[in-house]
Amino acid sequence: MKKPNIILMFADDLGYGDLSSFNPFSKIQTKNLDKMAEEGMKFTNAHATSSLCTPSRYSLLTGRYNWRSALKQQVYIATEDNLIEEGRPTLASMLKQQGYRTSCVGKWHLGVQWEKTDSGKETSPLNYSKMYDWRNPNGSHTDIDYSKPYKNGPNDFGFDYFYGLLNSLGYPPHVYLENNRATKVPDAVVGADHKLFDIDSATTSVRGPGTSDFVPEEAIPNFQKRVLGKIDEYCETGDEPFFIYYPTPLVHVPLLPTGEFLGKSGIGLYGDFVLMLDAYVGEIMDKLEEKGIGDNTMFIFASDNGCSPMVDYPALISKGHNPSYIFRGWKGDIYDGGHRTPYIIKYPKFIQPGLECRRMVSFSDLVATIAELLGIELPEDTAEDSISNLSLLKGEDTPVRDNIVFSCMSGALAIQKGPWRLEMCPGSGGPDEWFDPPDFSKMPEFQLYNMEGDIGERTNVIDRNPEVVTELKTLLKKYITEGRSTPGAKQKNTGPEIWPEIGWMRSDP
Repeated sequence: MKKPNIILMFADDLGYGDLSSFNPFSKIQTKNLDKMAEEGMKFTNAHATSSLCTPSRYSLLTGRYNWRSALKQQVYIATEDNLIEEGRPTLASMLKQQGYRTSCVGKWHLGVQWEKTDSGKETSPLNYSKMYDWRNPNGSHTDIDYSKPYKNGPNDFGFDYFYGLLNSLGYPPHVYLENNRATKVPDAVVGADHKLFDIDSATTSVRGPGTSDFVPEEAIPNFQKRVLGKIDEYCETGDEPFFIYYPTPLVHVPLLPTGEFLGKSGIGLYGDFVLMLDAYVGEIMDKLEEKGIGDNTMFIFASDNGCSPMVDYPALISKGHNPSYIFRGWKGDIYDGGHRTPYIIKYPKFIQPGLECRRMVSFSDLVATIAELLGIELPEDTAEDSISNLSLLKGEDTPVRDNIVFSCMSGALAIQKGPWRLEMCPGSGGPDEWFDPPDFSKMPEFQLYNMEGDIGERTNVIDRNPEVVTELKTLLKKYITEGRSTPGAKQKNTGPEIWPEIGWMRSDP
């Protein structure tokens, strides 16, 4: 079998309910993504391993649960270190060994190791478990020598070519990166003081180092042109298969739809931005057909986590649109709205059109799935939490996962086995509690839900099912201590071995 080209488009903060093919009540008609689902397979029970950007990207590329990394809470913002461990295999490095040409275009958000200025070398390393504090923005990326190349970026983890941003669009440094260095040395302080984003004004970034000619509104169209150009380049320069990882900044705030999409959705900037994303998916599908490679290209679309509360949920709901559909929570939360996202794979040569998969899958599974497709045997110390979904792509309706683990903004974990989901925190573990902590003493320590009868996670039945709680806590502890959730030799987690925020330490089975 000829090896397929692979395009992995990873949207940013797109909710399950934002696609009209996933949410019959959606006010946003995503015609291109709907077409992609009609011509491929859509997964309605697919989960990012985390409800936040950085950790979910780690798992996607490594096949390893993100809480095994050194980042136990939050996301990368004010860090100058790499999250993927040096030497760790990734989806890109695996494919490169198979003769693939590999590119990454868009938002990296997994850190790199910069060279420091002389003053920066005298400071202590940043604590990268802490989020960037926009109320005191002076400490972020100000002691970097941008004239020098960095280490442990995308090129060191299997990508032949990289073009994109270090963090989310709107966060410093406000510079483009190409391969292992900044395309320009920052010459200005860009952005606004003392606020993150104001999506109702022209404010588009947090203050920090940048280039005076960096225009946030141009970044996303720029990445789309680069991806389409890469497809042209690969088709014109050889027959070897290619892999393009496309972590687009769409639809993360700041909301910056270009002119043709402004007002198009009728529900505000967020809806317009989703339509812009949908149009970009259509352009990629059209390009593949134009080049005659559509049948033998595996086009994968997913979102890194649920929709962000920063897009003004109340306003959207007042207009009849719920980005989380019927699920509880949003980005950062332990609940389904934080990590259950739309997931579509189109591969005409292999996948029958119009299939719908309701089986539980994790985005950590992608490494093992592609490995089995290509006949690759994974080493025991690789993709420790990745389970092949290839049988599902063939149309078989047999579970591939007995259980699955999620994490949230606070670092708390949840585990689901069958219908039972145990959440090792008293509440959402998300942004609302992070910035405005409730009185946890008045809340149950943990939560247990029967997802078959309570998909909205509203009735905590933990007091009625002690044997289920014990079983799930024991299984979670096993996965933590053994360094893996798949069969094989015990592996070592990165970073501290005792993490109080996980929860099971407070109530050992």
